[in-house]
Amino acid sequence: MLQPPRRGAALLLAMLILTLVATLAAGMLWQQNRAMQVEAAERVRTQSLWILGGAIDWARLILREDLRSSNSQGQVPIDSLDEIWATPLAEARLSSFLSADRDNNAEGGPEAFISGQIVDAQSRWNLRRLIDPAGKLVAAELATLERLCAQANLPGGTAQILAEGLRSAWAPSTGGPGAAVADAPLAPQRMADLAWLGIEAEWLERLSQWVDLLPVATPVNLNTAPREVLAAAIDGMDPGSAERLVQARQREPFKTVEAAKALLSQEQMKDASRVSVTSSWFIATGRLRLDDRAVEERALIERQPNQVVVVRRERVNLTIGPGS
Repeated sequence: MLQPPRRGAALLLAMLILTLVATLAAGMLWQQNRAMQVEAAERVRTQSLWILGGAIDWARLILREDLRSSNSQGQVPIDSLDEIWATPLAEARLSSFLSADRDNNAEGGPEAFISGQIVDAQSRWNLRRLIDPAGKLVAAELATLERLCAQANLPGGTAQILAEGLRSAWAPSTGGPGAAVADAPLAPQRMADLAWLGIEAEWLERLSQWVDLLPVATPVNLNTAPREVLAAAIDGMDPGSAERLVQARQREPFKTVEAAKALLSQEQMKDASRVSVTSSWFIATGRLRLDDRAVEERALIERQPNQVVVVRRERVNLTIGPGS
């Protein structure tokens, strides 16, 4: 009489054990699959950064060889938009750079694409010129910033806000080495940091096409600056004169500042120290795209007489749409 209930209890116990084993196995399988996904993502991230690091090193090599080539030919070094460093690398499949072997061609290579470019940082007006070493505001440079803000359609008073904020942040200390200025804002190091001064990100994005923030004060390069920067950075320069300079340098880059001054009136370009025909600061950008995601690395590079060094790097993860 008790045999059927015993068989039912045994069957129920077996089902419970089977359910428990299946649950544990599913959990272990999920954890293993998750660990594999994390490992694969970390491997892709590491490989991407390694490739982009190589792209930045390649940009350094191009800039160094450009300077070495000018020096070896006995030419006065100039930097212009017809040089090899100014030619951007169009997006290309990564496998075309990895190997010329038939087994690693465009058909079997990874679905990864790389692109990049080098931009002359001195083709933009440098905010460092706004404040002199004594911590005083330079009136001529403030006028330049006001003109650039107007071209970017920024609200009135933006230039003054930037000037006052930077003067406070860069004010020299009077309390000895290491002493901080009371209530001084943090010193911005790049354009994005200007948001600390109350400037909206949208305004900074519009202004960044003509303005930059470098570690030291630099002149504007007449051979690479757009006409908007030329018209704003040189007192007495009107858009028509700036356009004449751009057209003239397209025919032949300026080898000296005096060659550019010959095209202008005596009232224009009174202070030649604000412009140059060479550059020491560049921005190299490399982008690696995998499907709808991309990793971009931007590096600020200083080209010195004997070496080319990376001053800072910035990595950005991007999500892009199809066909971007």
